[in-house]
Amino acid sequence: MQVVEASRWFDSVDEGDHVTRIVEPHVSDLLAANIWHVRGSERDLVVDAGLGVAPLRTALPHLFERDPVLVLSHAHLDHMGGAHEFETCWVHAAEAAEVRHPSRMSLVAHDLLEALGLTVDGTDDGETLPDILIDAVPESGYDPRDYVLTQSPVTRELHDGDPVDLGDRVLTVLHLPGHTPGSISLYDARRGDLFTGDVVYEGGLIDTCTGSDIEQYLLTMNRLLDLPVRRAYPGHGLTLDQERLRSLAREYVQQRGH
Repeated sequence: MQVVEASRWFDSVDEGDHVTRIVEPHVSDLLAANIWHVRGSERDLVVDAGLGVAPLRTALPHLFERDPVLVLSHAHLDHMGGAHEFETCWVHAAEAAEVRHPSRMSLVAHDLLEALGLTVDGTDDGETLPDILIDAVPESGYDPRDYVLTQSPVTRELHDGDPVDLGDRVLTVLHLPGHTPGSISLYDARRGDLFTGDVVYEGGLIDTCTGSDIEQYLLTMNRLLDLPVRRAYPGHGLTLDQERLRSLAREYVQQRGH
């Protein structure tokens, strides 16, 4: 297999209000997750840690300058792959064991779908997934078929209502299961900002993988409909405004509610 070596693995987009979105442009849409960097007055927050294909400390050393707290929205490979690089890692209690001792995952599409308990039809773009879920490598000699997740220490197990204090902003953990048992979002009530993880984003939401629960997802979506959100920073894709966030939640309830 011949693949190109990427000139850089990560791209960054300034979203304003001291929030940066970090993406891995050489990753297939199924796994192309956002890493959010929030700069606080006393401490920085990183929401999710990407696939772990390339080291964050080497490519983005500024992420680690202020002893950031990493909060994982859940324990899927595209969100926890780089977690082992952080000194402080928080995740919901229901996902902590998977972060400490991750399951075998893969960048080979067929193997990954099997590991997640999905069939090809279990994802909206399953029919067109490439065999290998990256189209470049971070360095010469990297073989995506050798991909493994690294064990990561969890320094705090989170629960609904827990605060994440950055000094000038305090975010609240919202336990929003459905996609996975321990899926969370982080809510800044003062600003009306919500870091959603994979709870909601533009595109086909996955609610049939191992650990998913549609009934719980319906409760989660109804909770989102009542939440005053100005702007949502999702786990995949672009930022959502309040109208689009509520539209996606309503669409899910209408489709799955019966």
